[in-house]
Amino acid sequence: MTNPGMTRRGWFLLGASALIVGGVTAARPAAAENVLKIGVLGVMSGPAASWGLVNKYCAEATAQMYNEKGGVEIGGEKYRIQIVAVDDKNDPKLSVSGAERLIQQEKIRYIIGPNVDTTAASVRPVAEKNGAIYIPYAFSRSLYTPPAGNAILGMIASYQAGPIIYKYLQENKGVKKVAFVARNESDPLNQRDEGVAAAKKLGLEVVSSADTYEPGTSDFFPVMSKVVSGNPDLIVLSGVAPADAPLLIKTARELGFQGTLSTETAQDAKIIGEVAGDAANGFISVGGASTPEIRSPYMEEFVKRYEKVAGEWNDEAGTKVYALEMILATLQKTGKAGIDDVGPFKQAIDTFSIKNPFLKENAELKYVGTAYFGQKRQIGVPMVVNEYRDGGFKTLFVGSVE
Repeated sequence: MTNPGMTRRGWFLLGASALIVGGVTAARPAAAENVLKIGVLGVMSGPAASWGLVNKYCAEATAQMYNEKGGVEIGGEKYRIQIVAVDDKNDPKLSVSGAERLIQQEKIRYIIGPNVDTTAASVRPVAEKNGAIYIPYAFSRSLYTPPAGNAILGMIASYQAGPIIYKYLQENKGVKKVAFVARNESDPLNQRDEGVAAAKKLGLEVVSSADTYEPGTSDFFPVMSKVVSGNPDLIVLSGVAPADAPLLIKTARELGFQGTLSTETAQDAKIIGEVAGDAANGFISVGGASTPEIRSPYMEEFVKRYEKVAGEWNDEAGTKVYALEMILATLQKTGKAGIDDVGPFKQAIDTFSIKNPFLKENAELKYVGTAYFGQKRQIGVPMVVNEYRDGGFKTLFVGSVE
């Protein structure tokens, strides 16, 4: 129906305007958005869920911070970061299928995770065959030692932190006798064996190390009764999952143990407080790599963003924030060539160095690990050792792998 108020000249102008608008749209099509996909593969359900979830939340928080500023610049172009996360439920079979999905279907070349030795080892053939870099939080040396070359350790290994913790307790708390207890899985058992060797090297008496518990255990009295009966000064919870740690601690205290408990794995202060409460006071663990005292303004900004994404801060995020940041910074060194081909990325590792964006001091951030693996296949995160006290972690000391 014709608008009676519209003149012939009006219709002409309207039509001309439409042609002009259409012409501008045709002449200036919207630029295609560059997208950089990053995978997160890890345990996000079950007793160890917080390990994988922290990886996921860290990646999402960092991606949001970059994307709000237009993305990350690589080779003169901006890329919006897209995080694709897969829960492997700590099952090697699901790790393999998850890696195949991320690498083959999603065409992702850089993956954060998995979280333990068994799942990380299962991913290795897929990553090497399809040309992908992955950053596990697993300690098996074979993952990072030649001929392996596609895995980069994202944190401090137990055999790096353990000797330092034991020596500190030996010198400051008079520890002479130590006992080890581990879940009956390859990753915790490997960490136990490394810990036993380190303790003996320091001259500590290992009173027991054969006691183990099965995955899914909820009653720890039988195993901890054996451990406590040896009268150790220190009980090491090798490779302990965040959900198991407070139960083991609480059980040991209820059995009358008055010595020190420690672990070389990262823990969740909230879970510890809710389950073990004050019984956990004095519990020592490897912490996140960013204590409040050493945080840069950029790290403070990340902490706030992480809290929005996850709902609360987790000390372990201070370590896992490094993974995506290192991937992006290294790709900025390689340029576009590294986005779809990990060859240039691997070549850049040896000489890579930037100022650590998460620390106040003018510290260098680079890849390390030559002394342990024969090549640089570890992110040089600071080594922070924490003590749980009255609801939260307190920093005992800060060191480094080197």
